[in-house]
Amino acid sequence: MDIQETKFNYKILLAALAAVIIGILIAFYYSYAQSQTQIQYLEGEKGLLVRDLTLMKTEVDRLSALNEVNEIELQDSKFQVEQLLDSVGRLTFTIDKLQEFKSELRTLEARYDSIKLKNNLLRYNNKLLADKYDETRIMLEDLRGQSNSLAEAEALLRRKNQELSRELKMKSYLALVNSEGSGFRMRSGRPIKTNKASTIEKLRGCITIQADPNTTSIKEKVLYFQFLGPNMGIIEDNANVISVNGNIYSKRVTLVFKGEEMSVCDFITVPEGSLLAGTYTLNVFEDEKLLTTAEFQLK
Repeated sequence: MDIQETKFNYKILLAALAAVIIGILIAFYYSYAQSQTQIQYLEGEKGLLVRDLTLMKTEVDRLSALNEVNEIELQDSKFQVEQLLDSVGRLTFTIDKLQEFKSELRTLEARYDSIKLKNNLLRYNNKLLADKYDETRIMLEDLRGQSNSLAEAEALLRRKNQELSRELKMKSYLALVNSEGSGFRMRSGRPIKTNKASTIEKLRGCITIQADPNTTSIKEKVLYFQFLGPNMGIIEDNANVISVNGNIYSKRVTLVFKGEEMSVCDFITVPEGSLLAGTYTLNVFEDEKLLTTAEFQLK
């Protein structure tokens, strides 16, 4: 009887031990499966983290190659990314470590976004500077062209002035004497000399051309009479204006000079009562050169 009870007790102990062993095995298997799942999750997260860091490192290297952002910021960010990559490579992962590195990754991403924003701003500023440079270059080329045009025009004007100076030196002008200005009123169609300004209808200019023994041929000459009033205004011939190269004259006189002394007189017509009392001036020009001048009084 005792032997049977002992055998029965052994069987119970063996059954309990087997149950305990089976329970331990089940718990171990469950823990192992859960650990494998967590390890696979952590490995996946590690892969994503490494990929993000690698992409960030590549972008930082690209920005560094472009040399468009602050060198110190780039080197600092590059060092932090490489340090984080090394740490991830050596890391025995846990959930806490994963959260820690994710937080660092987010910080680096924010810093990368800031660097990228600065880079975009610098590129925009560089574009503006390039546009301004192009505009300035075009303006400089335009100004250079205008300067060349002005220089050419100035050189042409200088040559013309030199030619004119040579012509003036070579040209022989008439020698005038006895220049005289006077006023006339009209009576029955006949001019009568007077110095009463209010009755004058014509002004006459007279000059004497001296003989020139060097003249060997007949020459046509043009003289210009210019009458000036007391206010030094030019008096026109019956409201007709004679303009030559911007100079205003009262009368154009054409004559034929044979080298002999000759007298020349000519009139201009003015409205009766248009003249005031005062000192009047007669200027005589040949080709813009003033040859003689005379004053006369009207009362």
